[in-house]
Amino acid sequence: MRLVLHSVSYAGLWGQARLPVEAVLDRAVQLGYEAVMLVGKRPHASPGDLDATARDRLRAALDKRGLRLAAIAGYTDFCGGQDHLGIPMREMQVLYVAELARLTRDLGGDVVRIFTGYNRPDVPFDTQWAWCVEAIRECARRAAQHGVTIGIQNHHDLAVHPDSLLDFLRDVGEPNAKLCFDAWSPALLGCDLGALARRMAPHTVFTTIADYVSRPRYAYEPALVNYTRQTDALRAVAMGEGFIDYPAFLDGLRAGGYPADGWAAYEMCSPLDGGGSEENLDRCARRFVGWMCEHGYAPATRERVAAAAAGT
Repeated sequence: MRLVLHSVSYAGLWGQARLPVEAVLDRAVQLGYEAVMLVGKRPHASPGDLDATARDRLRAALDKRGLRLAAIAGYTDFCGGQDHLGIPMREMQVLYVAELARLTRDLGGDVVRIFTGYNRPDVPFDTQWAWCVEAIRECARRAAQHGVTIGIQNHHDLAVHPDSLLDFLRDVGEPNAKLCFDAWSPALLGCDLGALARRMAPHTVFTTIADYVSRPRYAYEPALVNYTRQTDALRAVAMGEGFIDYPAFLDGLRAGGYPADGWAAYEMCSPLDGGGSEENLDRCARRFVGWMCEHGYAPATRERVAAAAAGT
């Protein structure tokens, strides 16, 4: 697989160090990645901030460092806006995704990752399903004009279960609507990651990786002089230190036909064990590269790193 650094890791959104986009590109090269995924918003790649000159400059910065743009990450919630029906929230988001597709093309990429929607308890489920299907279908059609694929990531509430996600993809029904399928949510749902990854691989164009530990939480009940169990908290940790069975997941993807040179991105997009300093971010990002090479998932990267170490 080809290794991708997601720029959200250095975007400062969870209190971690915040680097400008070209510094992220430098960091990606230093840490052994061959591509980046850029957040399609500030501080890195908001389409409204990048005119033609800025796009040319950013593409030249990628080329100069020998980096590819693997994807641009869009941030959508097509169930939002119900409380203000006069504001065309889905329409605006479709236009945003269309602009991300244009930006992706301009930077030499071909995938825009998006989400479905967060569940609204005040709206019937089937209504929300229809909203998301209609909006993502239009996103795909607009992205196709730029030769770009829409990748639906399995992180939001709607269609988060793999069976529902395949139903959703079928309902969208556009040839350039695919999956950005990750292990995180099915691991939390208790799925068999190996069998599931094999099943989803034919529909998957991108996968993003992060590892987590689960920590129990309790609330004290004074009247009972006892504690009530609450939903566990998750905390991101370095690759291989968490509970997600990535060997099973990645082997399943490969067995299901995910390309040998397919993208595998690393992200630090939540509070991270060890804190948000540049040093800790670099440590975890470097560990991902090492883990993928050690386990045989990135042979080209392993050979390149070995050659560099040997001075050849």
